[in-house]
This record gives sequence, C-alpha cells and structure tokens, in this order.
Amino acid sequence: MRTLVHLSDLHFGRTDPALLQPLARQVDDVHPDVVVVSGDLTQRATHSQFVEARRFLDTLPHPQIVVPGNHDIPLYNAFRRFISPLRDYCRIITADLHPEFIDDEIAVIGVNTARSLTLKDGRINAQQMARVHSRFCNLDDRLTTIVVTHHPFDLPEGHERAKIVGRASLAMRTFATCGADILLSGHLHVSHTSNTAVRYRVEGFAALVVQAGTAASTRERGEANTFNVVRCDGDDVGIERMTWDAQFGRFLNADKEAFHYTSQGWSPLG
Repeated sequence: MRTLVHLSDLHFGRTDPALLQPLARQVDDVHPDVVVVSGDLTQRATHSQFVEARRFLDTLPHPQIVVPGNHDIPLYNAFRRFISPLRDYCRIITADLHPEFIDDEIAVIGVNTARSLTLKDGRINAQQMARVHSRFCNLDDRLTTIVVTHHPFDLPEGHERAKIVGRASLAMRTFATCGADILLSGHLHVSHTSNTAVRYRVEGFAALVVQAGTAASTRERGEANTFNVVRCDGDDVGIERMTWDAQFGRFLNADKEAFHYTSQGWSPLG
C-alpha cells in the first residue's frame, strides 16, 4: 500500500498562519510515501510569497510532486506574465515542471496546466498528453497511475463547465489508451470525488477524480480548510478528508470514501 498526502491552494500571501504548523505536523504524522501539492502555492506570485511557500514545503516529508497553479503566474506584471511567467516558481520552488515519482506500486506524474494567456483557466496540451501516455504505457499494468494538475477534469455540481481544464476530452481519450487511474487537482477550493465515466463516457476507461480544497488559505468558499489522504492498495483506493477544526486546533478526519476497481470502473464501497 502507498499513502499520498494531497494538498492544494496554499495561497501564501493569504494564508492563515495558525494552520501552518498543525498542518505540517499532521502531514508528517501520516508518514506519506509522496506529498502532492496541486498548485496555487502563492496568492500573487511575488518573490516573498514563493519564499514563504518554499519554507513551508521544507517542513514537509519528501518526495514531493508539486505543480504550479494560475496564481503562481504574475497577474499585474505583464512583462513577466508573458516573457517569464514561472521564473520565481522555477527558481524558488522547483525547476522541474514535469515532476514524477515511480516505484513498484504507484506512478505519479505532475502536469503544468497554468497558462499566461488566461487569468484563471488552465489547459493541457498535446505534448503533455503524449508525455503522460508514453510514461504510463511503459509501466507494469499493476501500478496505480496518478496524474496531478491544478485545474480539474471534473466539477462538483453548481460550478461552470468553463472551469474544467482545456482539452480535457482529448486528454481522456489519450489517457484511456494506457490508463490513468486517479486524477488529483485543486483550483476550486472545494473537495470533490467523481468518476470520469459519468462526464466523458470513453469506452473502457474510468478514472477516479479527487479534488482537494484549500489547505491553508483564508480564501475559503463555503468549506473549511482541508487536505486529502489517499491510500492506494492495488485495486482499492481510500480517500480521507482532513478538515480544520478550530476548537481542537487540528485537522480532523471528517469524511472517508473507499473505491474498488472492477471491469466496469471504480465502484464505491460501503
């Protein structure tokens, strides 16, 4: 079994400082095999915010798979936005915009969906799809394969379809040829789990979509600060949502879901 901690939307520059130490402590207590951060490490992509984010990441276990979000691209500095949009991200957080972790049970690949030409929306391009396809096609079928993006491939009810990552339908058809078992994302500050078979209906393919809320930002959208613990054990996946409780001063396990993979796709257990 492999355990992943899934954090998203930290938004340094708009974080609640009271959450950072408990968050780091509880992530460490999970003893994750991988820590995933699915974008928006900063609020406005300033040098100082990236430094704060880097300091926090240094308190978390390794290995880490980190991808940028739309807030990690400068909004108001037009020159930097279009000429060197991820300069500080690459200098301070990581220069690896194609991170991956692969062992004998899981394969985790990060994809950068943040784009300079859009303010909030994201996109996955053909080259990125091909890279995921190539890496997964060369792996043992028994591995659980996981794609990490900032922008989601599916949405909770009540959200506009425009918030789905661009070219998602093409990506689903590409992923279907070698399989992506789990898609981890953030962006909406809302926790959500779904199955791609409902929206995309690609024959013979179904991936589990797991979205994380905001782990430490004050920019809550009707949901308390939260992060996910994802446990992969062959054809079984468990998802625990850890939610901040100010009364206890810690993140508590607020919800558990379990899924089993069959020939018909992911089926909820219990």
